Amino acid sequence: MRRTGVFVLGVIAVLLLAATAVSYSKYRKSVADYQQATAQQEDMRGRYDRAVSEIVMIQDSLNAIVLGEEAVRNLPARNDVEVQAPGTLHDQVLTRIATLKSAIERTKERIEVLDTRLKRNGVKIAGMERMIAGLRKSALAKEEQIASLTTQVDTLQTRVAGLNTEVEVQHQVLTEKQTELATIFYTIGSKKQLKEAGIVESKGGVLGLGKTLKPSGVFVESAYKPLNTDQEMVIQIPAEKAQVLSAQPVSSYVLQPISKDMVELRIVDAKAFRKIKQLVILTT
Repeated sequence: MRRTGVFVLGVIAVLLLAATAVSYSKYRKSVADYQQATAQQEDMRGRYDRAVSEIVMIQDSLNAIVLGEEAVRNLPARNDVEVQAPGTLHDQVLTRIATLKSAIERTKERIEVLDTRLKRNGVKIAGMERMIAGLRKSALAKEEQIASLTTQVDTLQTRVAGLNTEVEVQHQVLTEKQTELATIFYTIGSKKQLKEAGIVESKGGVLGLGKTLKPSGVFVESAYKPLNTDQEMVIQIPAEKAQVLSAQPVSSYVLQPISKDMVELRIVDAKAFRKIKQLVILTT
């Protein structure tokens, strides 16, 4: 009886030890599983936090891409884009628009890289997917605005080109009118030469006496030379003496000899002088 009792106690002890070993093994496995689950959770939380941070940075980048009236004036400079601004305003605007487009392209690439990384890492959270979808939508809206802005710039450039042409035409017309206004026609000759050309005639007097030489009023184009009084103010007269027969105001010019056989007519008041378009100079 005593041996049987000892044997039974031994069996019970072995069974208790085995049960204890099994329980301890399960406990260690549970601890390991818990630690692994905790580590996975922390890793997943870290990935989520990093993804959220990157989404915020991408959204900030999109918000920094200012469009509309300020797009081509207050575009912030970027260290990674070095552009030599061309001389014309149109080229500068197109350069800035191109910089905006490049910024959006880089942002779109960041969105796709983030989405690919999240899928590869198995991060599938509805809220995260909605945020990425929102980023894509925002980037697309910016692209559409830039396309519209480019069209507006092209339209304005066409209008400006038309206005430039119109301004050039108007400038040419004004220049021609000013030249016409400033130009007089002069002729120089002796009494005989001027009479034969029909430029002057003798008027007044009694019985052929006391007649004076006056311009006939007939414009003989071949006998006159043009003079732009905006550019030239002096006429050289190859004669010992000279007299102005036409009706230019005496105060608008000065006649003076400069050598024995040369007289100079100097215009001192061009506006008054050129009111009379034909200048007739008699030499003696």
